[in-house]
Amino acid sequence: MVTVSRDGDGEADVRVLPDLHAVMARIDDGTLTAAAIDIPIGLPPAGPRRADVEARRQLGPRRSSVFPAPVRAVLAASTYEEACALSRAASGKAISKQLFNILPKIREVDQLVTPLRQQHLFEMCPELSLAVLHGAPMAYAKTTAAGRAERLHALSNVFGRAELERHLQPAPPGAKTDDVLDAFAGAWTARRFAAAAHLQLGGDLDGRGLRMEVVA
Repeated sequence: MVTVSRDGDGEADVRVLPDLHAVMARIDDGTLTAAAIDIPIGLPPAGPRRADVEARRQLGPRRSSVFPAPVRAVLAASTYEEACALSRAASGKAISKQLFNILPKIREVDQLVTPLRQQHLFEMCPELSLAVLHGAPMAYAKTTAAGRAERLHALSNVFGRAELERHLQPAPPGAKTDDVLDAFAGAWTARRFAAAAHLQLGGDLDGRGLRMEVVA
């Protein structure tokens, strides 16, 4: 997990953390007032979340970057085949292998996030945040040279190119360039959330009282 936070002097602090517990500890002790993660928070009993549908609609050509959140029943699965069967039973559709691969992270988030913690920790989608920042969806995939240049340009308007380059050349051990750029997009979104200047898609509650939303 790549994180970007601001210290007291306004400098960006880029780190690679093993899991969400360290982030939660900083939220609980008041060190972090707002934090964005690119992992689903709030899971539906059946069908797609309104937030995911709206995010894909806004992203247009980049809509495939929004993974539909699994139905809650899928959390009980231990194999891909079982996950697909549980998803079909609840929603009529299987899940992708990509979604199954991040299921452990979704479980971790679901176990740690509460409605109270969600006042400070929220779900975001880097591509949606970058589209809002840029004024339009990104034209190129983030794994391409053109896509990295496009995202670097958009984020430079907020963080300054020199600061971004300092954390990208090289990227921290264990992180890829596009992961770091996504984390900076999350930091920008957290700043907007703290100032109540953010865009909220969705917002209905799941069975645990968690908001099923995507923030940008």
